[in-house]
Amino acid sequence: MSSTIAPAPQKLRTRKKITAGSVAKNVSALLIAAVFIFPVYWMFSSSLKPQHEIMTKDPVFFFEPTFENYTTATGVDLFWTYVRNSLTVTVCAVLLALLIALAASFALARIRFKGRKGILLVVMMAQMAPWEVMVIAMYMISRDNDMLNSIPMLTAIYFVMVLPFTIWTLRGFIAAVPVELEEAAQIDGCTRGQAFRKVIFPLLAPGLMSTSIFGFITAWNEFAMILMLNKERESQTLTVWLTQFQTAFGNDWGATMAASTLFALPVLIVFIFVQRKAVGGMTAGAVKG
Repeated sequence: MSSTIAPAPQKLRTRKKITAGSVAKNVSALLIAAVFIFPVYWMFSSSLKPQHEIMTKDPVFFFEPTFENYTTATGVDLFWTYVRNSLTVTVCAVLLALLIALAASFALARIRFKGRKGILLVVMMAQMAPWEVMVIAMYMISRDNDMLNSIPMLTAIYFVMVLPFTIWTLRGFIAAVPVELEEAAQIDGCTRGQAFRKVIFPLLAPGLMSTSIFGFITAWNEFAMILMLNKERESQTLTVWLTQFQTAFGNDWGATMAASTLFALPVLIVFIFVQRKAVGGMTAGAVKG
């Protein structure tokens, strides 16, 4: 008696049905992307154009690129001093904010203590406050402490500006980590500090990266404080450098666009470097049901 084995059923190939709704969504996404990308493209292309092609009535899309504008932008006196000051205040402010916010957010997310809700309310209010209205107060504090034209004072101010958002965001990431992971580590013999360092901290990479990007952009782009507090050129940053391309005959738009492109590069590099870590899913599959 012979037996026949039925052939395995072939996998059905399903094709995604194209609907008017999906086409509309894709077209809308492309239009929105074009709206955001075009100014960046125009800035970069203008930085490579000669001055007479920038000021034409009709836009010029095809041209012979030149790096003369970049030479003009980087040839400004104290350019590398501005670069050093910007990197110093930005990096120091972000690192200090991450260090303080990591401890504060863990306490707010894991420890129940009296006044916890009040602290959260204060952090939220500090995040919502427009820092431009605090310029006069910051100026008076810096003046009374003889810290005008001071890089450490500017770093401290940027740190205070970045800290509320960093605490609020990291608190959400820590709260999203299952407490069972921490308890399991403590059962295995870890102290609370070791459990945080070995279990929770590695899972916070997306939160640390996203908050560092926000903090870097905030401190890197800040203009009002530096304009008010640091009048001496040796203590200024690249945001003030962007305003210096003016002549008796008007603005040097080629050099301005080149300077803007150079100014945007560090933020783009930081984003490219950390964007893979800034994606969600930090605890996917960490706890089995």
